[in-house]
Amino acid sequence: MYIIILTYQKELSEVEKHLEAHRTYLDKHYASGHFIASGAQVPRKGGVILCKANSRGEVETVIAQDPFHEHQIATYQIIEFVPTKYSEEFGKVFL
Repeated sequence: MYIIILTYQKELSEVEKHLEAHRTYLDKHYASGHFIASGAQVPRKGGVILCKANSRGEVETVIAQDPFHEHQIATYQIIEFVPTKYSEEFGKVFL
């Protein structure tokens, strides 16, 4: 399991120009089973994605497809973690 933290490198006006394409990208990876949850940081300086993947390399491949990555809108921090305690509902998502 991975937490992907996006940090905007450009003004929000530039972020907005690519937001629709970014949302399409998110939809694609929700459908594939990679993404479990996502949303904007508060305050709005980037975003967070909870990602299910087999390896860090797979996460990097997924990130490379993001229009925010392609247009250098955001940088990405990848944090791997192993859920050891979780709700029953969450367990259904990744087990």
